[in-house]
Amino acid sequence: MSFRFGRTQRRVLGGAASVAVVAAVFVFVLPRIADYRDVWEVVQQLGWEEWALLAGATVLNLATFPPPWMVALPGLGYRQALAMTQASTALSLVTPAGAAVGMAASYSMLRSWGFAGRPVGLAVAVTGIWNQFANLAFPVVALALLTAEDQDHPALQTAAIVGVAVLAVALAAFAFALSSASRARWIGDILVRLARWVGRIARRRVGWTGEGLVRFRGSALGLLRRRWHVLTVATLVGHLTVFVLLLTCLRAVGVGASEVSWIEAFAAWSLVRILGALPLTPGGVGIVELGLSGALVAFGAPNAGAVTATLLYRALTVLPTLGLGMLAAATWRTHHPGESLESPGDPGEGQVHQSEASRVPR
Repeated sequence: MSFRFGRTQRRVLGGAASVAVVAAVFVFVLPRIADYRDVWEVVQQLGWEEWALLAGATVLNLATFPPPWMVALPGLGYRQALAMTQASTALSLVTPAGAAVGMAASYSMLRSWGFAGRPVGLAVAVTGIWNQFANLAFPVVALALLTAEDQDHPALQTAAIVGVAVLAVALAAFAFALSSASRARWIGDILVRLARWVGRIARRRVGWTGEGLVRFRGSALGLLRRRWHVLTVATLVGHLTVFVLLLTCLRAVGVGASEVSWIEAFAAWSLVRILGALPLTPGGVGIVELGLSGALVAFGAPNAGAVTATLLYRALTVLPTLGLGMLAAATWRTHHPGESLESPGDPGEGQVHQSEASRVPR
């Protein structure tokens, strides 16, 4: 007897598996690293100075969400970019599809505000690509820093090797696609065939062609020639403020530089970002907590300090975004970026404009 599962059944099974993984981590595995009573004792010892530092690092992290999008989509204001990034990130944290749902939400919100289709699609693609480049580059940088200190970490070494390989292939393919229209069309056709093959397995229809990458190339060249350096800096700052929050959590709970240096903390954080990208649970819940706690303990942090810092870090990166994201999702239609309208003669490809009244000072 054979069983065929429909889409709903697969989603239910996938959700049940995610719940099982999260429950196993928080109920059975993390308590073996540090008893939750010890973790609570560490939290109770935090004074107002530590909480103020944690609050400042959290606000700094939230404040750096919008700039990459403002660079990638000229005319997008800070307030609108903040609302959009919080809503889309919140959705990516609570859904198994993760980044794909967040990207779709970003596109829908920006289009509803009147931004043209092609600039929005370009902004979604470019910010996503730059984020992935950063995630792949961080383990390489971390491994180089640890090597300079004569330290060795096998898991990070593996992640760095994989990161170098994937980053090199991705950069080469990206540069190759941008080098000429014919090459972009060739790569686009290959991607379409691959997407159709995956689509047949997932029972999804692919509605785009290789010409889409040719059009993307033309738009991307115009944007990146002017703004690639600003986009790179904004993306790196946005990611590194997340690391600053982790480092602040470590120091706040009493894990000093003699136990875990900033380089070791950066290495643990870089490794966990790769693990968190795996679509095993929504937002990497359970996977990130276990991986980060284990890495910090391996570098020398006390068990209770490592778990406390990890749980604080996760709470301060996830809960504010969930709260702000739900608020933004409920009120996003009120965030009008002024005169951001499509050109009458070319719908979907018009230039985006913004009134001076809607600009938010930085």
